[in-house]
Amino acid sequence: MQTLQLYIDNNDGSTNAIAYERMDLFKDESVSLTQTIQNVKDIAKIFTEFTKTFTLPASPTNNKLFKHYNNFNISNGFDARNRRTAKIELNNIPFKKGTIRLEGTELKNNKIYAYKVTFFGETVNLKTLLEDDELADLTSLDSNSLNYNDSNIRNKLVTTPTAIIVPLITHTQQLFYDSDTNNQVNGNLFYAGASSANQVYWKELKYALRLYDIIEAIEIKYTIANGYASNIVFSDDFFNTSNDAFYNLYMWLHRKKGDVEPAQQVPLQYKQVTNFSLYSTDPPVTSASIGTGITITGDLVTYPNQIFNHTLSFFPSNLTTVYNIIVYRGSTIYFQETNISGNKLYTQSNFTLTAGTFSVFIASASTLSFTNQNIRWEISGYRGETDNQGVPLGGWTDEYRSSGTFTTQTTFLFTITQQIPKMKIIDFLTSIFKMFNLTAFVNDTGTIVVKTLDSYFASSSQVWELDEYVDTNKSQVNVALPFKEIGFQYKGLNTFLAVQFNQLENSGWGSLAYSLENAKYDAPGDSYLIEIPFEHMQYERLANVTGSVLTDIQWGWSVNDNKESFHGLPLIFYAVRQTNSSTPISFGFESGSKVSLNTFIVPSNSLALSSSVSLKNIHFQNETNEYTGNTQFTETLFYDYYQNYISDVFSNARRLIKMDAYLPLNIIYNLELNDKVSIGNQRYIINSLNTNLINGKSSFELLNVV
Repeated sequence: MQTLQLYIDNNDGSTNAIAYERMDLFKDESVSLTQTIQNVKDIAKIFTEFTKTFTLPASPTNNKLFKHYNNFNISNGFDARNRRTAKIELNNIPFKKGTIRLEGTELKNNKIYAYKVTFFGETVNLKTLLEDDELADLTSLDSNSLNYNDSNIRNKLVTTPTAIIVPLITHTQQLFYDSDTNNQVNGNLFYAGASSANQVYWKELKYALRLYDIIEAIEIKYTIANGYASNIVFSDDFFNTSNDAFYNLYMWLHRKKGDVEPAQQVPLQYKQVTNFSLYSTDPPVTSASIGTGITITGDLVTYPNQIFNHTLSFFPSNLTTVYNIIVYRGSTIYFQETNISGNKLYTQSNFTLTAGTFSVFIASASTLSFTNQNIRWEISGYRGETDNQGVPLGGWTDEYRSSGTFTTQTTFLFTITQQIPKMKIIDFLTSIFKMFNLTAFVNDTGTIVVKTLDSYFASSSQVWELDEYVDTNKSQVNVALPFKEIGFQYKGLNTFLAVQFNQLENSGWGSLAYSLENAKYDAPGDSYLIEIPFEHMQYERLANVTGSVLTDIQWGWSVNDNKESFHGLPLIFYAVRQTNSSTPISFGFESGSKVSLNTFIVPSNSLALSSSVSLKNIHFQNETNEYTGNTQFTETLFYDYYQNYISDVFSNARRLIKMDAYLPLNIIYNLELNDKVSIGNQRYIINSLNTNLINGKSSFELLNVV
């Protein structure tokens, strides 16, 4: 028998520190935890290591922790809407970390008797932390924002792929290639000279963002330092720069159909001054004699209370250009001036300025520059020392000036968070996990370890001999897989060519209905569908209309089956850079001029356009490769990430065994779900495990190793 201790965080929210307090348990409470990584009964279920619901007595300790929850007249009562950090110890040794949610109370004779709570394993916390947050909430992505103009679109179309690229996907215009110089029209990619009508017009194209950078942005946002209950840190087992199958995937920044438009764009775009540096000081304000002092780091300006004079000065390079100024204290406007021109000095005297964080923004309709040192803060204050008559003996003056050249923003800034598709972060992660059959668990350091299911099971060589602990009085041997077949598909199959494929082939583009050897079995369940909420586009390799010779150009067309501009679900694809193309494309600038590009990025469902380079792709079903026209790139998502597990489960030799065992404490502590167990000289993998933490009784669902 073990002694179980349950602790809950009783922090009142005033700090981020965890303040664990031990909770009382019923003496006869049977506390069990159910654990599973991958379950044959729900193979798409993720982020669910274990959960447990049990009751706690309404003891004085628990009443205090839950603030007599049944009494709704108590002000500032326990907030049951949010989970609390919790942990379980066995014999005073840490066992599991997670969260507790209060589900409700039980009353007897109109008096509170017990509290009903659910304990969630740490991996489940991912859902709690992310809640309903969307990709647009990942503000660190905006560090990749850039102007939306013809020059940047051209550069990102030809560049070696980085965080931001431009793929050859048009939102409205149909592209083709015809070397006949008599056929010069918009949409013809054949370069016929700078003044020809042939072009892909720059506004037909949009930026795309690398998925890996979204993963990094999640880690940046969700930290304890930012006020969240814990840090989200993913391991680099799968999310790494060497894993081309994931690292080369991009999301098209297609928030709305048709042209890119500013999202809630104001006529003037305010740009923040972020380059202040110390110009002079007498004496240094960091001196201990003046208390808190003044610090300026980038755009952060913090002031003490002892200020008696404050001057903000602007000396623009052009004295006639009109500009606006906004100074924020935190998120509140502290000072604002519009429609000004020339040199301006703003001074406040004989006042107390409450400490805070200040930032300066400037906007103008026409480009306006402030050269080196021409935006200035000057702050003067008392040193706090007086003579015997109370007269100040001296003060201090600091001056901070802008360094380099500050130029206002007059062109449209393509802000990533304003243009990224509308999608919940948890849905994005779930989709990636389903695509690549990933599993996740939290290790001892708090890192969320992300592995493919195959690599997870392969990462453990531990075999536990359980013969002496098995309850031989009761066991079951059942059919392993309760499904007749398993389907894999993308939810978004609505672009023009994907719709045509479905009409001609009577199947979804890239979709797979799997049953062993293409035979359906009279299994006890129905078909099971794993659906990915991404758009899955079919691309087209262009042939020269004159002569029908294939070009090096592959493109995507984001229109529906009526050839109308189409929004759809978030589109992901591989970026493949074509270099030294023998069939360069004609690119059209805003001015009407055209240039020939023999290097450009094309979208692809395959990691490479040549089967000799890679056979990997993001189909589930083997499909004819759009670029080669006849070669099936066989390393599909199913083949690489699902086949070993699914085909094994479908095997006629596979069984699902249910049995009980009374495990000693050392096995309870150390058993991992990717370990194997051995019973009667037969090895098994663990499908699910329910363990009574008090008496060690464990109910196993096991799959025999074939």
